[in-house]
Amino acid sequence: MFVSKTAIFLLGWMDQLAVNNGFQKNQLLSAVNDDHGGVIVEMKESMVPDVFLTVLRASMSQWQLQGKKGVWIKLPIGLVNLVETAVKEGFWYHHAEPHYLMLVYWIPKTSHTIPANATHRVIIGAVVLNDKREVLVVQEKSGKFQGTGVWKIPTGVADEGEDIFTAAKREVKEETGIDAEFVEILGFRQCHKSFFEKSELFLCMLRPLSFDIQKQDLEIEAAQWMPFDEYAAQPFAQKHSLYKYTIDLSLAKVDGDYGGFSLQPITSFFNDQISYLYLNQRDLNG
Repeated sequence: MFVSKTAIFLLGWMDQLAVNNGFQKNQLLSAVNDDHGGVIVEMKESMVPDVFLTVLRASMSQWQLQGKKGVWIKLPIGLVNLVETAVKEGFWYHHAEPHYLMLVYWIPKTSHTIPANATHRVIIGAVVLNDKREVLVVQEKSGKFQGTGVWKIPTGVADEGEDIFTAAKREVKEETGIDAEFVEILGFRQCHKSFFEKSELFLCMLRPLSFDIQKQDLEIEAAQWMPFDEYAAQPFAQKHSLYKYTIDLSLAKVDGDYGGFSLQPITSFFNDQISYLYLNQRDLNG
């Protein structure tokens, strides 16, 4: 096979460039095996694109010989200069977070089984009722309810790694200054056309532990304890089915025999980490 002097020069130049940037010839990217026959590369050190291309191609060849499947490359925001190189080699965007971008590649010549990016986002709505049959409500400074005069229950998005019951208590505290304890989930709504089509609302009931309101000035226009009947009589609450069901579920819990979903700590077969199963504990125990 004929190889031109120019090609030989370029190959030698790229090898020398790799050495000058701290990489020896034929060095591979550092990777760990995942649980599904693939590898995960977490880039940490800076690298010029030409060197990255050489090392990436060598690594891909090695992983293909090893029968690996998915290849994940986690690029911190400081190494975004390598994104174009990886994409040109066939990698695609999987997801992004404030400090990194995750790229992925499927080696086998088959349809890939790479799971999609997160498909759901947990939003909580907090029904907080005191012994006077008053519900904790707020008016928002921004969003769809801005300037409408509608009083609504505190709502918010769960943080990454945050349990539903923790998110409910946190949102109530942040918006109103009220400390509360989680009682149970009354119900939840699945919705596909909100918050980047990843929005699920969990309606939670909480019991107040404090009563003096200190509203959040950044997002909340006003906050108060409102008689539940007054809250339920709002035209908006009567018109929209989500709010109507929120009222009905709350009354069924307070005045009736409705059993929601309380939390039960559980552990996994694979480790001792605590997670939570939400279930109708009352009916389960008879």
